[in-house]
Amino acid sequence: MGGLILLILSTIPLAVHSSMPSLIAKGTADLILSISNSLGNLIPAIYQGPFNGADFLARWRGKKIMFVGDSLSLNMWESLACMIHAAVPNAKTTFTKRNSVTFVDYGLTLYMYRTPYLVDIVRESVGDVLNLNSIENGNAWKGMDMLIFNSWHWWLHTGKSQGWDYIRDGSALYTNMDRLEAFNKGLSTWGRWVDQNVDPSKTKVFFQGISPTHYQGKDWNQPQKSCSGEAEPLSGSTYPAGAPPAVGVVSKVLSSITKPVYLLDITTLSQLRKDAHPSTYSDGSGTDCSHWCLPGLPDIWNQLLYAALVM
Repeated sequence: MGGLILLILSTIPLAVHSSMPSLIAKGTADLILSISNSLGNLIPAIYQGPFNGADFLARWRGKKIMFVGDSLSLNMWESLACMIHAAVPNAKTTFTKRNSVTFVDYGLTLYMYRTPYLVDIVRESVGDVLNLNSIENGNAWKGMDMLIFNSWHWWLHTGKSQGWDYIRDGSALYTNMDRLEAFNKGLSTWGRWVDQNVDPSKTKVFFQGISPTHYQGKDWNQPQKSCSGEAEPLSGSTYPAGAPPAVGVVSKVLSSITKPVYLLDITTLSQLRKDAHPSTYSDGSGTDCSHWCLPGLPDIWNQLLYAALVM
């Protein structure tokens, strides 16, 4: 049986919810959590309230938290650091660019470990090889009190932007592979790493969930558009194009892990935010419908994380 998986479900953004004016005014939300145990029983719970940076610091004093993944992990890491700092603006901090920030008075360090595929890219005689079965990077993740993992964004890159020359699966070497299949194999290697290396009594593990893009307006029934110039979120609580196929892979892999892993199910609420990308506010020099503005949507992801920790 799989380990406990915590699915955090919400139809945020708040601006969508005209039926919640008092909560919108206060900047808070009802976060609906469904806890699914290995027997398949669902236990609904409600969390009310904003992110409390001072409380977060008190709960995680003297601890080490690491975000592991790609630039979407960086988005969430930067957001959490800013949200905590806003609660204690005069606290002494040390900062290493895109690597760590420490709240010295509290002994809390937030780390960022960049590894877009989670599995390793290994230099071989043929070039850079994405090894779906190797996860030596994991040695750097040990000893943390909380790990928040993320991967998918880079699995879709092709050509010069893909980051590797070949894919290795066991003894077989490929020039390419169905990216969803490769993601499933790589994420399964990560799942085995969790089972073999994580002590749940010492380390809490989250998977960040699949962050969507908004390059194709047809996904929200506006085929001539991308996220550029979008100023309003989609209304309602469903996304016309449905969930990205990677969501199913994540669900399958998480269900196979025997150690507790908590899923921050950010996908649908993020799909509704076609207005929240940097391109909306750019000077037109580029189109970025993958990453998110700060302050912005990743703050909601961290509110979901906080809700999961305090429930």
